[in-house]
Parts: sequence; C-alpha cells; structure tokens
Amino acid sequence: MPTPAASPSDESLLARYRTGDAAAFEAIYARHRQGLYRFLVALCNKAELAEEIYQETWLSLIRSTTQPQGRASFRTWLFQIARNRLIDHWRKHGIHSPLHDSYDEQLHAQPDHDAGPEQQLSLSRDQARLDAALQGLPDDQREVFLLRLHGDLDIPQIAALTNAPLETVKSRLRYAQQKLRRLLAEEITA
Repeated sequence: MPTPAASPSDESLLARYRTGDAAAFEAIYARHRQGLYRFLVALCNKAELAEEIYQETWLSLIRSTTQPQGRASFRTWLFQIARNRLIDHWRKHGIHSPLHDSYDEQLHAQPDHDAGPEQQLSLSRDQARLDAALQGLPDDQREVFLLRLHGDLDIPQIAALTNAPLETVKSRLRYAQQKLRRLLAEEITA
C-alpha cells in the first residue's frame, strides 16, 4: 500500500508561490494564519492593531523576494516579520511599552456554538483568568511564552527571533510558566 506523500515544506511552498502557484500561498496561509493572529492579538492587546499588523505581515511576505536565511525556519521568519511590523508601529506612534495595556477580552478563541450556556460561560471565565494572568507577566516573559504557545516555535527559534541568548529564553519561559501557574492557582483559591 503506498504511503501518503509528505506535506511540502513551507519553504518549498513559498518558492512555488513565487513562481506563480497561488495554491501554494493558500497552503502556507492556512498553516500559519491562526497562530500568527493569536500571537499578535495577545502581544498587542488591541483587535484593530492586531488585524492591521496581521495584514501588513502577509503583505510583507507577498512583496518580499527573499527566503528565510540561514537556519531560520519559515515560521520563525514569519513571526519575525510580524514582530518587526508591530515594533515599527509602536515606534512610529511613540509608544514605549504597550504590552501593559488592558486586554480586549473579546479577541480570543471563538465560542463553541455547540457548547451549552454553562460551558460557554466557564470557557469565557477561564479565558479571562488566563488573560489576567498573562497581563501579570513581565513583557519579555509574556513575549517568549506567546511565541511558544501561538507561534509553536522552539527555544532556539525564539532566541533567534528575540535576539536573546538561548539560556535567557529558557529562563524567561520557565519563569513565565511558573508565574502563570502561581497566578492561576491564586485565582482559584481566592
């Protein structure tokens, strides 16, 4: 029995797109759209801004004639583009550290329409608790945590993207996870 063909890599899909294969772009977009959007929403805390940066990121990728360089994966490269667009936006508007702004709680996971009202309320409360706990993290820890969670990036990729030493990224992620556990546990016992 023949084995199913492996999915083409993002890099090969990008190369195919650059030669005119629109379906290759659709495949890349389908693979990365949710993680990229969730990362931007969680990092910048504003739906309108996340949408703007999200669109700018994809436009930058479309307009670009380069490929990911060196050992960077496509996913790392894509998230780096998004991160750079967000930083550019903050600089342009003279914003020093917008990560402390309040979360827009309506931006996160779409409600499960098959769930009953009690389950939807419980999920909403869980999301609100997580949002509040994420806001309790220092900016550098939150960024590393969100890159890992929504970007599905590994530690070396996050280190390359943030220009931080590998051990620093490991520490930030470990501290973020510990603090989130503590904040969420405190919330339950309060």
